[in-house]
Amino acid sequence: MERSPLPPMILRSLGDRSNEKRKNAALEIEALVKNLQEANNLLMIQNVIEILSKDFCTSMNSNYRKGGLVGLAATGIGLMGHSRTFLPVLLPPVLHCFDDPESRVRYYACESLYNIAKVSRQGILQYFNQIFEGLTKVIADVDLDVKNGAQLLDRLIKDIVTEADEAFQVDQFLPLLQKYIQRTNPYIRQLIVGWVTLLDSVPDISMLDYLPEFLDGLFNMLSDSNREIRQAADSALSEFLKELISSTVMEFGPIVSILVFQCQSKERLNRLTATTWLSELIHHPYSGGDALLPYHSEILGAILCCISDGEVEIRIVAERTDDDLLNLVKGTSSPFELRSLLETLTSELLNKEDVPTKMAALGWINMLMEKRKVDMNAYIEELLPVLIRTLSDPSDAVVLLNLQVLSRISLAQRDDRGDAEESEEEQFQLVLNAILSLFAKDRQLLETRGSLIIRKLCVLLNAKSVYIRLANALMQYEKVNGKVADAGTLEFVSTMVQTLNLILLTASELHDLRSILSKSFMVPPDDSLKVFVILFRCWSHNPVATFSLCLLAQAYDLSFALVKRFSRMEDVSVGFLMQIDKLVYLLESPIFVHLRLKLLDVESTIHAQLLKSIYGILLCLPQGDAFRLLNNRLTTVCNLRDNLGLTPMPPDVSTNESSVRYDEILEMHRVAQEQYDNLIHDEQQKLQIQAAPANSGTISPQYQGQQQQHDRRLWE
Repeated sequence: MERSPLPPMILRSLGDRSNEKRKNAALEIEALVKNLQEANNLLMIQNVIEILSKDFCTSMNSNYRKGGLVGLAATGIGLMGHSRTFLPVLLPPVLHCFDDPESRVRYYACESLYNIAKVSRQGILQYFNQIFEGLTKVIADVDLDVKNGAQLLDRLIKDIVTEADEAFQVDQFLPLLQKYIQRTNPYIRQLIVGWVTLLDSVPDISMLDYLPEFLDGLFNMLSDSNREIRQAADSALSEFLKELISSTVMEFGPIVSILVFQCQSKERLNRLTATTWLSELIHHPYSGGDALLPYHSEILGAILCCISDGEVEIRIVAERTDDDLLNLVKGTSSPFELRSLLETLTSELLNKEDVPTKMAALGWINMLMEKRKVDMNAYIEELLPVLIRTLSDPSDAVVLLNLQVLSRISLAQRDDRGDAEESEEEQFQLVLNAILSLFAKDRQLLETRGSLIIRKLCVLLNAKSVYIRLANALMQYEKVNGKVADAGTLEFVSTMVQTLNLILLTASELHDLRSILSKSFMVPPDDSLKVFVILFRCWSHNPVATFSLCLLAQAYDLSFALVKRFSRMEDVSVGFLMQIDKLVYLLESPIFVHLRLKLLDVESTIHAQLLKSIYGILLCLPQGDAFRLLNNRLTTVCNLRDNLGLTPMPPDVSTNESSVRYDEILEMHRVAQEQYDNLIHDEQQKLQIQAAPANSGTISPQYQGQQQQHDRRLWE
């Protein structure tokens, strides 16, 4: 059996419970190892390390384990610079003791490794991962002495890495970094962020190249309950952002994905920092923003998520970032995918209820329609239902911007000859048809927002075109599958005509259209007459609207003919009288100042027809405020004529001649009203059958009430 290189006295002292005796034994081992090294007796040194490792460090006696650790440290000190050769056998037993159940043994392990590292210096870097894993165990130790010893060891290793001649192998350390950066233990997090910051400060190491591998972990530390960890993580992220801004080569994809995810974090600081990063990436000086084109939809989704944030600071940054990204896309000449952007925008419009998000999404769609109108045409069928649904939003600002987008869809691009593409004209009609369908389904929206929507469309588009197309579209409601429409559909058409007529009579935005209609029957006729005829055909679904249209067009022969037809109505409903009441007050508005002045022109050939038209609606009214108001006006006119002793001129037949005869125009009104008369008759029969008692010739009160309610609904 080979003789032990350690004397029995040293072995006994090394395992003694007395710390002093163990230290003395360690000093003797140090001197022995120095002598063996000088004698180049490497085998004996190997034997010393083996005895300390197997007989002491793995002993069941904690004093022996302490002695073994002290002895290994003494061996390393005795070897000095030559300790690098024996690191493969020196380090494993020391690192093994980091898991020891005795806190003092773990402390001695930290001390032992500290002394070995102090003399080995850069030699330990090839075992860095093993040492770092050991550090993660003792740095979070429950014993304060062990924790302090681990911190001293950590500082020494950092010094060695900083002064190393050879570059630190970050790629080998990276898997370990990724593993521990996700831990939530505050001491491990402090260790990790400290090492990330240190490695980033080393000139020969470019941690920016590996940023996507640990960026998410740093962001997660921003939500740590420990203030020091939050500050350290925030400081590290700020430094990396500065480096990223000045970097000439960078792969943005992985970073963008992390930032997008962090924008949806529950933590305020995470969202604010992620949004700030996105803002800086958009202005990256070397990419010009084009490097972000493949990720625009992801970035936009993250920004829209933060644009309605509860934190004011986050909202401000998100709004600024949204504007910057929009301007970047608007100004780029590089191609980018539309579908992914539109999917993000439509999703936000459908799923979010807040105004800022919807305004931002609509602003994007509006910009895309302006920038790439031709390409956007392929997505109109998918986009239009979402935009139409958004018209029901409670916010006026959202509705107005939405109408701007719809009008941009409707605007046709002209070719060199000034002609509009057929598909663009179809889109105009498609938008108006969709709006009418929405009104037909949502009558409450028609009542509350109908005027706002129509008026805004007339401002953004041509009011004449809007009204002509709406009139033609409403005519399509007369028949469904070749059959006359039901009462509900005709009721909608009548209500829609009433709404359009009120806007026509009162809105300043339709001044030009009113001017066109006022010239409808001038000689020689022009396109104004065509506009009147189209509107008249549609307006015929509402008697009072038709009458007011004739007054607006100064077609007083027609207006008087309509008044005479009022007398043939089967039942004058309350709704009909209410509309006449409103019309009387409208006659007192500036819109009809020309009509009131026409009443003074007693010698005019049209005066008699005008006067009889106004008297006609006067006599339709029950005696009330409106009756008295109109009667006073007409009394003044008649008194003027009598006082002047003037007689009305007979109508000039030549002035009534036009390309369209009055009887042909009136026939349109007769056909429309006939539909309502037939429906009323059919409904009366149905109600009579349902409500009349058997074998009784009397009509029940229930039937009479239902009939009156139905008639009022048709004409209101």
